[in-house]
Amino acid sequence: MCPVRGKINSLMKPHLQPQALPKNFNFKKAVPDWDVNIKDNLITRQFVFKDFRSAFDFMSLSAQYAEEINHHPDWFNSWNKVSVRLSTHSIKALSDLDILMAQAMDHFAQKTLGVA
Repeated sequence: MCPVRGKINSLMKPHLQPQALPKNFNFKKAVPDWDVNIKDNLITRQFVFKDFRSAFDFMSLSAQYAEEINHHPDWFNSWNKVSVRLSTHSIKALSDLDILMAQAMDHFAQKTLGVA
């Protein structure tokens, strides 16, 4: 079980089925460092670390959590950079799981040595 879950907004618990976010969802409050593309139902962020090992450690933590909540990012790694796209393809919308994953990834980036 991931320790970050207790630190994330208690209203954002994973469900058996992802729940679409309300139209008035406050992305700036929930995931302030992420770019939001409502038209394409995406939130994106690029993480930059001091080296490949730090980036890979971040990806490993994120992958473990993704398995726990059964919600997987689309991502790309190039040496010290990890570009992430989150969307809930099954409902063709942004969901509570996208927010949980984004918040967890923010937490993992903070924990991973070398975050820039």
